[in-house]
Amino acid sequence: MRNSYPAGGFGTPNIDSMWQAVEDLRSRFEKRAGGRAGRGEVRSAVLALLAERPMHGYQIIREIEERSGGSWKPSAGSVYPTLQLLADEGLIRAEESNGRKIYSLTEAGRETLAGEGASAPWEEAAHSSGPGFAALPKAGVELAQAAAQVGRTGSPEQVKQAVAVLDEARRRLYSILAQD
Repeated sequence: MRNSYPAGGFGTPNIDSMWQAVEDLRSRFEKRAGGRAGRGEVRSAVLALLAERPMHGYQIIREIEERSGGSWKPSAGSVYPTLQLLADEGLIRAEESNGRKIYSLTEAGRETLAGEGASAPWEEAAHSSGPGFAALPKAGVELAQAAAQVGRTGSPEQVKQAVAVLDEARRRLYSILAQD
């Protein structure tokens, strides 16, 4: 993100580059925090949850988010195709109940899950990122969005003040790392 912003601050002509920088920041945080998971991780999570009890798709999404401490919330666009694929493979089955599809593990699904023997993806994320880590990416993205808002609507003096605040925040973050 070096040199993403013009030397004179956030001027309107460079608003596109500023938004691109915010998106780059969000992407970097999501990769570090495990915000986006691969198809294999969604698959493992779905199988692990359905081994506990039958659920509908939205319940699966909520459970993953809750168990990961908010650091991973798969989209419906990743969960529902995974459910369909698992059903096509015969590892889960879907039954209509009150207008919703309820998914449950089949015997073949239980055998597959037992054979894989891996821990649930949200457990791996919790061990690798440590407690409270999920809050850092969210705070970083929110800070970048606030800076973008000042750049979009602030006066030149407000932009100058915002730059000073961001410079101070950066120095204070590095001082945290310098502590023993």
